[in-house]
Amino acid sequence: MSGTPQLRRSLGLTDAVTVGLSAMVGAGVFVVFGPAAAAAGSALLVGLALAGVLAYCNASSSARLAARYPQSGGTYVYGRERLGPFWGHLAGWSFVVGKSASCAAMALTVGRYAWPAHAHAVAAGTVVALTALSVAGVERSARVARVVVAVVLAVLTVVVVALFTSGAADSGRVLDGAAGGPWGVLQAAGLLFFAFAGYARIATLGEEVHDPARTLPRAILLALGITLVVYAVIGVALLAVLGPAGLADSAAPIADAARAAGFPVLIVTVTACVAAVGALLALLLGVSRTTLAMARDGHLPRPLAAVDERRRVPVYAELAVGAVVTVVAATADLGAAIGFSSFAVLVYYAVANASAWTLEPSVRTRIVPGFGLIGCLAVALSLPAGSVAAGIVVLVVGALAYAITRANNRSDTAP
Repeated sequence: MSGTPQLRRSLGLTDAVTVGLSAMVGAGVFVVFGPAAAAAGSALLVGLALAGVLAYCNASSSARLAARYPQSGGTYVYGRERLGPFWGHLAGWSFVVGKSASCAAMALTVGRYAWPAHAHAVAAGTVVALTALSVAGVERSARVARVVVAVVLAVLTVVVVALFTSGAADSGRVLDGAAGGPWGVLQAAGLLFFAFAGYARIATLGEEVHDPARTLPRAILLALGITLVVYAVIGVALLAVLGPAGLADSAAPIADAARAAGFPVLIVTVTACVAAVGALLALLLGVSRTTLAMARDGHLPRPLAAVDERRRVPVYAELAVGAVVTVVAATADLGAAIGFSSFAVLVYYAVANASAWTLEPSVRTRIVPGFGLIGCLAVALSLPAGSVAAGIVVLVVGALAYAITRANNRSDTAP
């Protein structure tokens, strides 16, 4: 690989944090609280806490692994190096298919807010436009991500203040109406985790940050900490204004809460679209980098490993990912995309935690990855049955793809 063009290390700590924030504080915050409330009622706050603990475990494991292996590919690389080629392939496969579905969900969020009557067409057009931006160079993409994060956080701050200070807020609603029991809490955690998972995008940019051994762990934990605070405050505000039942019935919770509090809904709508665009951009970057890493190792078609010598970006990988996501965005259902993505990404993090478990043999260093591994599997299996079934089928297909590519690689190298 030393003779092939490598990606340019042009991103600093702020860039890496904003890429992660744009994936976490993105469209997810505008769509997941409703389904989470339907699963657990006011106990969604417990689900949020569980999702946060699980995200911390995953972030801690990812940070340790990213410092040890500062390469593009994230858990695909970690699983390959720590557990073996099959587990790396399974992690990469889960990431690519799960996050492709997540990209489609972000694009569909743009479509639903911007032009509901033509949501799929708007979604597909958004993917095409952002794919062109990512092909133009990662520095430009990071600059866009920084602007998006600033706008979204500023508007969410104003909205939350307006909700808490309005006559529509009632603190008694926050803990009124738990539902679903422990299973509902687990399902709420899985749905809310969909909106947390952006910190992995930082790890996939391992070849593009300065001093990755120092920058990656700091960026991951900083982005996660900021996101946890933002989500907790928003969750409490939505419950205070809408109540558990109203939140569960809402297709656009923040917009409905803003309407109840007398805050301009148009501002929320525009911000939701901006947030979804930011999340989609960061996700496209991450999926294309994992595709690049898998193609380098022969687990995906090798032409996808090509890096443009002038712009130092994986052009073919980005174009291929953009094409797949465009098709999914033009045809898929938003709810199904979220459920499937959550399952696949939790499997991805299960491999990350299993990989981190092998780094050091002491009991103390294995507590966090051990809890993360068990938690990922438990929450993944608590998701809706359709999402679990589809996810298992895709994992089986990924395992078969590994067997086929391994056999083809052996035949290519045979004398």
